[in-house]
Amino acid sequence: MTIEVRVPTLGESVTEATVATWFKKPGDAVAVDEMLCELETDKVTVEVPAPAAGTLGEIVAAEGETVGVDALLATLAEGEGTEAPAAPAPKEEAAKPAEEPADEGGSGGAAVDVMVPTLGESVSEATVSTWFKAVGDSVSQDEMLCELETDKVSVEVPAPASGVLTEILAEEGSTVDASAKLAVISQGEGAAAPARAAPEPKSEAAPAPDNAAAAKDVADAPSARKLMAEKGIDAAQVQGSGRDGRVMKEDVLKALTAPAEKPAAPPAPRAPVPAEDAAREERIKMTRLRQTIARRLKDAQNTAAILTTYNEVDMTECMDLRSQYKDEFEKRHGVRLGFMSFFTKACCAALKEVPEVNAEIDGDEIVYKNFVHMGIAAGTPQGLVVPVIRNADTMSFAEIEAAIAEKGKRARDGKLSMAEMQGGTFTISNGGVYGSLMSSPILNPPQSGILGMHKIQQRPMVISGEIVARPMMYLALSYDHRVVDGKGAVTFLVKVKEALEDPRRLLMDL
Repeated sequence: MTIEVRVPTLGESVTEATVATWFKKPGDAVAVDEMLCELETDKVTVEVPAPAAGTLGEIVAAEGETVGVDALLATLAEGEGTEAPAAPAPKEEAAKPAEEPADEGGSGGAAVDVMVPTLGESVSEATVSTWFKAVGDSVSQDEMLCELETDKVSVEVPAPASGVLTEILAEEGSTVDASAKLAVISQGEGAAAPARAAPEPKSEAAPAPDNAAAAKDVADAPSARKLMAEKGIDAAQVQGSGRDGRVMKEDVLKALTAPAEKPAAPPAPRAPVPAEDAAREERIKMTRLRQTIARRLKDAQNTAAILTTYNEVDMTECMDLRSQYKDEFEKRHGVRLGFMSFFTKACCAALKEVPEVNAEIDGDEIVYKNFVHMGIAAGTPQGLVVPVIRNADTMSFAEIEAAIAEKGKRARDGKLSMAEMQGGTFTISNGGVYGSLMSSPILNPPQSGILGMHKIQQRPMVISGEIVARPMMYLALSYDHRVVDGKGAVTFLVKVKEALEDPRRLLMDL
């Protein structure tokens, strides 16, 4: 019996992964749940276990290939002694299209609709940005057909079946809803041969005409031709809006008044490096995770109106309370009492007081969250990740500490799933563990607020008219000024400060 090994669910809004490493090769015996390969997405590494014991047959997706969700990775033959027949079977199937060119129309095959995939919560439409295939092209199952763009993510659309792309219903640039049909694929082996020849007339016809009107075999409007002649404009430079691409007078006027497109500035070249320095340099390609971190942080700066407000908090009471109860706390709950639970509880209380810090912008609306899914930023060898503690506002100190410890360990081991890093409504980032005294954290889109914690340092403070040393920490709240006003940001930070300087307020919901 042949079992298919497919790409597992990668998480919300993640549609593709790269095959990083195969641990087995065709013909190898594998045990159930033994790791077959490792996939990399732009956020996490996913291991693919064997669904059953047997022999690895064909590897369909080689290392370095990009695959979609549920794409076929390999085949697995159950039972012993199946190594020999497992390998040649795919080769025989692969040869069939070349041996059976007789069915010229491919009309005998079934038609398969290519639909818009699930776009994610609250996303109702997308724009078709790029088609990777043209009508008449042969496609394989799970091969990427086109790419859609929403206001949040880019989504690649794989072929639901092998065959020939016979019709494209949504052209590039068109907007489609979540249930729209994008294209039609005709199944059948024989359809592939003539389909490949279909695009050739286009390439021959394209360079022949000298102007746009001849190319589309449609006469432009007389008024448009006259205006183009007067202004010395080539019809090929005008985008026609009339039927069948006919150039109208208003199209010419639009072309005349449109500002000249500025060529995109090329990236600044790297300054010359002396040969002796270049010999000691090392170049390493950025991981998908690092590329995503860079893109998301830059997008946050380009999109949100980020401001940062600061305050400082006296940690004396928190430190005394922790020192007094940490041993009993650990004995009772089996987890250490740290400062993150104090800050999480303080932020949850402050977010109830200032709900706009716990909101986000969706189009022309502000979405207020009546719950707190707290993101806790964690540094890992692969880069910064933000696991989410869901419903943190309903959790006790012990539950928060246990959740942070568990997710922190799995983050360092690269075992977090995509779902565990999505849906956060507010984030806490603790740069103090690395010795940071002051910083301005960057928002984690689409959130509107992030709290930066810093190093606890003894500083002289005036208490009741006397100068005394106190353990002080600077706090920084970065917020989206489109949603949060300065008053709300300052009020939030003051509420956090008050709760930490008198932790009894947290117990009394003050």
